Amino acid sequence: MKIQILHAHQDDYEFTAAGTFEMWKRKLGDELKAKVVICTDGRSGHHLQTRDDTGNIRIQEQRASAKIGGYDYDQLIGPNGEVIRDGSFILTPALLSGFWKAIRDFEPDYLFSPPVPTDPLAGVHNDHVGVADAVRKIAYLINVPHAFTPEYPADETASAPCKVPVILNVFDSYMGGANTFDLVVDVEEAFEQICEMSFCHQSQINEWLPWVSGQPLEKPYNLAEWTDISRKRSDEFNAKFGIKTKGAVEVFTVTAWGSIPNYEKLLADFPNIITSASNLDGLKKKIEQF
Repeated sequence: MKIQILHAHQDDYEFTAAGTFEMWKRKLGDELKAKVVICTDGRSGHHLQTRDDTGNIRIQEQRASAKIGGYDYDQLIGPNGEVIRDGSFILTPALLSGFWKAIRDFEPDYLFSPPVPTDPLAGVHNDHVGVADAVRKIAYLINVPHAFTPEYPADETASAPCKVPVILNVFDSYMGGANTFDLVVDVEEAFEQICEMSFCHQSQINEWLPWVSGQPLEKPYNLAEWTDISRKRSDEFNAKFGIKTKGAVEVFTVTAWGSIPNYEKLLADFPNIITSASNLDGLKKKIEQF
């Protein structure tokens, strides 16, 4: 089993899918390969550090998180050898080719990405929507071997098929007003590890995020305080969306962007689905209509 997530920034993974990836790893052990791909340079995410220093710090923070979480981490690199700049998503052939190659190289069974907003009134984060648009538009081309041979030359007379994954959307807290979900996964057993992983991103949780929200901290959070804050946010999320459990959860939406999933196999493959909280009847009907 291979699972892969493509997201915009260092720290996005920890707030959307880290618990599910960990529960999957506990379920399958060495039979699972997990990869996190960050799709921007992350250089604009600070108010005091230089762009170069910010980018370097965020890479080190992601590597520290990856060491705790036991997953492979890559940055998305385009055919020109460069990482996408924050806030500059323009869906050019060169940009799309980088997504195409990252997915084809790993060949995941399940691929996770941010959602595309369906409501024009929804708030969005440009980089999150950029990744979502790129994944959606590249999905059909994953098994089209000549789609980007101008960018990545290959023998066009000897093509091998490439697995097309089932593609799911994570929950995007930046997309206020347009989030939905099909599956609710119980990640309570991994809650402390999620807190440890997200706490690696000190430049964000203790510096940038408080500053950009207009609430500078009088002192940095320690891990215990950060765990308490994360628990409060988890409880508030459950209450807001009517998820009747006291534990931490992560939620996902199934798409028709890639391979159409088999309903029974999807439920068997995913770890710790809370059936009472998931929209399984709606999901089954949706898959039947794909």
